[in-house]
Amino acid sequence: MTSPLVPHCGPNDHCITCGDEAKPMRVVRVDESRGLALCEDQGGAQRTVEVGLVGPVGMGDEVLVHADVALTNMGSSA
Repeated sequence: MTSPLVPHCGPNDHCITCGDEAKPMRVVRVDESRGLALCEDQGGAQRTVEVGLVGPVGMGDEVLVHADVALTNMGSSA
């Protein structure tokens, strides 16, 4: 029996300990005053992302996102 305190990693689960990864997303809109950006993934799903760690971003920039935080700005996709 598995303890409820031990993370379970199965083939369809995303485990924050061993399975999460950064996802590429495109910046759609920027709120510089709050350090946030609306970003869109390749499937069209949109999320609000913290961009304070990667410096200024602009519309069309590609960022790598993990847990709704941009970790890398890969520059403009245009």
